[in-house]
Amino acid sequence: MTATPKRVRVTSDLPSRRTPAFTRGIALPGSPVDEADAVYARALMRSQLRLALGTIAGFVLVVVALTLAIALIPEIGRILVWGLPLSWLLQAYAFYPIILVFALLYLRTAARNERRYRALRDRG
Repeated sequence: MTATPKRVRVTSDLPSRRTPAFTRGIALPGSPVDEADAVYARALMRSQLRLALGTIAGFVLVVVALTLAIALIPEIGRILVWGLPLSWLLQAYAFYPIILVFALLYLRTAARNERRYRALRDRG
């Protein structure tokens, strides 16, 4: 009888596909450069989370203010534009420009955060 070969676990030092792209690098794990990248990456994630929560809060505040204005100012419903009450038109179409403005502001600020992160990472 022949002996069954013992199983050997094969591992790699290469970063896995599940490792976020911003934490991958040529530095060895545990090196000071790798730890600094992780600190910068966490700071970027916190910054992006604050930006997202602030954007959502601002959007909700503006939408609630517009909705309350439509509900509490009855004169808006009496003004006719193209045969429709202005309040209907505001409810139907005023939210799209608001969404677009908040999306563009978020996009611009998120890109600026990432540029700042890259500048800090490359400087170090």
